[in-house]
Amino acid sequence: MFRLWGKIWQDNHLLRDIVIEDDTDDTRTHKVFHAITDICREFDLAEPIWLTANINEFKRLSKTRFSRDSFVESIEFDYLEIQVIEE
Repeated sequence: MFRLWGKIWQDNHLLRDIVIEDDTDDTRTHKVFHAITDICREFDLAEPIWLTANINEFKRLSKTRFSRDSFVESIEFDYLEIQVIEE
């Protein structure tokens, strides 16, 4: 079972969170992208752009934060954080 935790933070406070589960036979990369799509749909957000820093951090830690720089639209929070909690 693959689970990805999505969290929206503002002023060091957790505003919203969701856990997306995926038990398909897809690759890890596809599961991550599908989960981000589901998280953004649930939070009514445009999908963030993966910057080089996000890619490197996610490879190292299985976790990354998408700040205002990663979104085309303006956002009303500090950042969206994703974290793999089970593989």
